[in-house]
Amino acid sequence: METTGLRLSSAAGRGTLAAAVLASGMAFLDSTVVNVALPTLGRELGASLAQLQWVINGYTLTLAAFVLLGGALGDHLGRRRIFVTGVVWFTLASLVCGIAPNVETLIAARVVQGIGGALLAPGSLALLQSSFREGDRARAIGAWSGLAGTTTALGPFVGGVLIDQVSWRWIFLINLPLAAAVVWLCKVYVPESRNTATAHHFDVAGALLGAAALGGVTYALIAWPERGFVSLPVLGGFVVGLAGAVAFLLVERARAMGAMMPLRLFSSRVFSVLNLYTVLAYGAFGGFFFLLVIYLQTGLGYDALEAGLATLPMTLVMLVGSELSGAAATKFGPKVQLTIGPLCCAAGMMLIRGITPGVNYWTGILPGVLIFGVGLTLLVAPLTASVLSAVEVRFAGVASGVNNTAARAGSLLAVAALPLVVGLSGEEYENGAALGVAFHDAGMWCAGAMVVAAVLALFVCGRVRLDREPPTAALPQVIQRGRCP
Repeated sequence: METTGLRLSSAAGRGTLAAAVLASGMAFLDSTVVNVALPTLGRELGASLAQLQWVINGYTLTLAAFVLLGGALGDHLGRRRIFVTGVVWFTLASLVCGIAPNVETLIAARVVQGIGGALLAPGSLALLQSSFREGDRARAIGAWSGLAGTTTALGPFVGGVLIDQVSWRWIFLINLPLAAAVVWLCKVYVPESRNTATAHHFDVAGALLGAAALGGVTYALIAWPERGFVSLPVLGGFVVGLAGAVAFLLVERARAMGAMMPLRLFSSRVFSVLNLYTVLAYGAFGGFFFLLVIYLQTGLGYDALEAGLATLPMTLVMLVGSELSGAAATKFGPKVQLTIGPLCCAAGMMLIRGITPGVNYWTGILPGVLIFGVGLTLLVAPLTASVLSAVEVRFAGVASGVNNTAARAGSLLAVAALPLVVGLSGEEYENGAALGVAFHDAGMWCAGAMVVAAVLALFVCGRVRLDREPPTAALPQVIQRGRCP
């Protein structure tokens, strides 16, 4: 057992844990409340549906593209340094979001905020992993997980109160005092650490090409409903996306194991299929709840607080059941949970998609939310642990990062594509009847994606055995990877 490092009971240990929790809290709170604020943003800033999609996807795009680079920078240049840089970057972008005079400024600030998130997101757990002595490390990560989960649970309530009683701008401005506390704690308590064995080069080209690939396709999908497929912007977006994807693969192949996304990992059939599973599951999750929270407010007349609290039971189910789910997958294997989990999610979606104005929450919405929460609880921890078990131990870090990126990419593409698939565009999201029809159809598509994921698990995960400790932070993982409404 290591004797060097921080003790959790020391002032420095508590300060380091507090810095990680507060910084994660900023990101988690932002993730949980921006969806809830979308109808209000649309009214006050005169935003179209495409612009609301970009409010979400602008952040997700840069976060997905640069999160692996952010982790590598922290390992080599100093985890505390990059973590603090990410906190400051994220907060300055939050300030611009909070004072944005129009939706175009807000979207641009969200894109910049995603880069800060890419520097911040890998740093929270990395600080705990590198700073604490071995005997206290698991307790520190467990405490971080629980406190971050509490922050997530409080997010819809805090965000709803701010939106309804003050202004949507405060869901971003609240980050300023939190960030000030994090920077102070880092300066006083958090030790610097780095991995001197890491490569001295960074795959910046891979990150930029990945952003071009995702950005081009996302732009084309969002613009398609209003401009038409044969329009120059849409065709140009697809061309940029395809060219970026091809160039990305060529660069990653040339860099071999120094690549941001080593293609060698995909020689494992299980690893490849599980990442496709991740794209499907988190894509269905992100796309469905993007429209749900808008529909609750526009179609059913909920205010922001009520819409946020409507899905809170899902979060509470995950808080209670995640540890048990991880333990069960380790003992019995992940196949059953990775198969039943998405089927439960699909069943919950099918129940929720049928809601209409005047429906009773307790009998019409809550059952679907609870069933969906059970499904998500079943699949999150086993999925991450299965991905790690599909590669050699020395590749665990990069494999986790690749899977994290797959989840973000799935959510990004689903939010872009789903309105196109269900025929929703322009200001139609403000029409409760039109939105209701689109939401009903969206539920079918998302449930179908979950069923496909279940079939993949049924035929691929039979031989997967989880020899490693399952993740203790299942709830924060789902917030970081996708989007919890």
